[in-house]
Amino acid sequence: MEVFAKAEHVRSGSRAILERKALTLTGGPTSPRPLEGRSVYVHVMQTRLADVFLTYCTGAKAAARDLPGLQVVSLPKTLAVGADYGLTVLTRAQPERALKLAMFILSLEGQEILARHGFTAPTRR
Repeated sequence: MEVFAKAEHVRSGSRAILERKALTLTGGPTSPRPLEGRSVYVHVMQTRLADVFLTYCTGAKAAARDLPGLQVVSLPKTLAVGADYGLTVLTRAQPERALKLAMFILSLEGQEILARHGFTAPTRR
């Protein structure tokens, strides 16, 4: 929806048009469910539930690896949006295991894995 809001600044009326045409293909209670072991992104494109799928780069790149011929196109800077992710360890979590995972994610190896999958790795800057 943030992309649609940005489109409104590029061309007046775009937001309403895009919102009318958009489908909730992932994350919603009525979103289609892929077969066991299949990516939802591959499922949507392979079954032609949509002609275009707006998703984060990581999902798009994974789908392109699993579905030959799928074309991934980056949005222009005027429409591009990002996501900020955080990391926290809950006090009621299994402290030793949760802390180990958090520390691995923040380690050089964990940050390299994130970077390979298209995430900004803050400790690698």
